[in-house]
Amino acid sequence: MFSDIDAVLFDLDGTLIDSAPDLGAAADKMRIDRGLASLAMAQYRPMAGAGARGMLGVAFGVTPEHPDFPALREEFFANYEACMTQRTVVFDGVAELIQALLARRLAWGVVTNKAARFTDPLTHSMPLFATVGTVISGDTTAHSKPHPEPLLEAARRLGLGAERCIYVGDDERDVMAGLAAGMGTVAANYGYLGRQADTTHWGAHATIASPLQLLPLLQGLQSAAMT
Repeated sequence: MFSDIDAVLFDLDGTLIDSAPDLGAAADKMRIDRGLASLAMAQYRPMAGAGARGMLGVAFGVTPEHPDFPALREEFFANYEACMTQRTVVFDGVAELIQALLARRLAWGVVTNKAARFTDPLTHSMPLFATVGTVISGDTTAHSKPHPEPLLEAARRLGLGAERCIYVGDDERDVMAGLAAGMGTVAANYGYLGRQADTTHWGAHATIASPLQLLPLLQGLQSAAMT
């Protein structure tokens, strides 16, 4: 499906790594500290892709418009910063996918809305990211997804035109950003899709149900990797 591609860019949480257990734990600690009952991880997981907004929505039913939200968000951030490498793991198949991309001499990078205060220590702590070409955080540029600027900055840092990249993500914002940047887009159905997400309405060029399903979409990738 995708040809003349020199790089694959990925969202981070819900696409490359399963960070829901640490995100959920950070929010659940806030409940426990207030004498409230702990919630099951299954309640937090669908909203992990929405970060503080999603976790606080599950834990306390608050939205960003609530007057207490800024203070709750900072408490959540502090909790998450203290535990963010304890339970987070790479999704099954991702390491093999990255090795296949490298074998095809394709660059790869990360574009996430996660702030650099979290992205940098997290990626530095995980061996997967030893070969990453660029990491763009939510505060690297003046805009975050769904604005295309973070994706365009990633392409610039790789020395590529946007049309030579594809973007893979598990949120509608990822597809919106990729389309706006002029990139091929892939919706990752295995990620944190929210409770009522329907990827068929996102307008992505393709969808995958597991990381390794990306490989057949990259023209010539498998044969090149095996020669």
